[in-house]
Amino acid sequence: MKVFPVILSGGVGSRLWPTSRALYPKQLLPLVSERAMLQETAARVVDPAVFAAPMVISNEDHRFVIAAQMQEMGLKPLAHVLEPEGRNTAPAAAAAAEIALQEDEDAILLILPADHHIGDQAAFLSAVSAGAALARDGRLVTFGIIPTAPETGYGYIREGAAIGESRGREVATFVEKPAAAIAQTYLDEGGYYWNAGIFMFRAETILREMDTHCPDIPKHVRDAVTLGSRDNDFFRLEAASFAKCPSDSIDYAVMEHTRSAAVIPVDMDWSDIGSWSALWEIGGKDKAGNVISGDVLTVDAENSYIRAENNLVAAVGIRDLVIVETGDVVMISPRDRVQDVKALVQKVAEAGRTEHHIHKRVYRPWGYYEGLDEGERHQVKHLMVNPGASLSLQLHHKRAEHWVVVKGEALVTVGDKVQTLKENESVYIPLETKHRLENPGREPLSIIEVQSGSYLGEDDIVRFDDVYGRVPEGS
Repeated sequence: MKVFPVILSGGVGSRLWPTSRALYPKQLLPLVSERAMLQETAARVVDPAVFAAPMVISNEDHRFVIAAQMQEMGLKPLAHVLEPEGRNTAPAAAAAAEIALQEDEDAILLILPADHHIGDQAAFLSAVSAGAALARDGRLVTFGIIPTAPETGYGYIREGAAIGESRGREVATFVEKPAAAIAQTYLDEGGYYWNAGIFMFRAETILREMDTHCPDIPKHVRDAVTLGSRDNDFFRLEAASFAKCPSDSIDYAVMEHTRSAAVIPVDMDWSDIGSWSALWEIGGKDKAGNVISGDVLTVDAENSYIRAENNLVAAVGIRDLVIVETGDVVMISPRDRVQDVKALVQKVAEAGRTEHHIHKRVYRPWGYYEGLDEGERHQVKHLMVNPGASLSLQLHHKRAEHWVVVKGEALVTVGDKVQTLKENESVYIPLETKHRLENPGREPLSIIEVQSGSYLGEDDIVRFDDVYGRVPEGS
């Protein structure tokens, strides 16, 4: 009886802005190691003796980046499920259960958020083994992190009686995020654990419990799966049915109502990386208590987190700060106020800006583009096209383009003409002209693109042919 890992890759991680943004959120970023957090999560569950191939559940916008990250690891997901809209974790778990039952009627699901840090792999696998044994017996298992501080940002689980000879305990109650004084009493009393949001249960069990406690969720999810469709390597849940699902978490929809809940206490160096202070806490610190990432110079700086992604950051005489530079944004906050970064993101959105939504570097299934300059009736971009990749055959109504090859070899279609361009060669694409850019080589292709015209928005694209199956216009 194998365990089916289900990696939930939703959310935008707004408390980790400006590095985390809606179109490229924290789970897709290398915040803790050289690999993206989603890749780190997938790497924990690759033992074929224990785990089936992972299932990934994400939204439409992130599908190609996730697919590329899985391919980079040599992993082919059992399914990459696309939600037409976010409905929280309970509908996602129901969809995973329906799909897993098509593979194995005894499937055990391991529900894993994509954006958690787990430093002790052996402790994690030991907890999974203990959880699987309880799940086989019909328990709905959650992992309870042994608390190390009176955290107010986590929900808590109070343990009940021991379950036989297992490591598991009954769940006496789930507790909302407490005030600091109450959280301290939990630590003093013992028997309370942080709710990690990691779950294990048989697919059949969770669906049966949902039929009892939240029947509208499995009802509409079954329709969404039955009426869903394959799209290359993706499985799209049917939108109309899925939209009818109540938006609810596994905790609220099921775990707080079931009589079968169990908790596995575990100490596995866990963090949900919910804020910049969490990265300071788990990061490698210098003698002054600073966590430094990127091109940073300091004089008389202490106990701060400083991250430079594009430019030099120089700091003098600072204490207990978070400084994050991303090329288009510099964010500064006291380390004990980083939970309020979410309010900053809201102000960015209210101001009609785009920095909350999109990075300066924008990833596409063929590679990425990055803005270099923008002015009246023109903008300049750097395009990087992956080996063997191609952009769609397209045209623009309101802008012309000029491509200059900086590195690599380009196969370019302009109207009826197809030509090869090498380094330092260029081509002009007039308005209303079909064109395509391809990289036929084995090395990345680097292009400087100069756009000119009355309108330069990304929605001025008409697609005629696209290997990635994107909609004809504006995607």
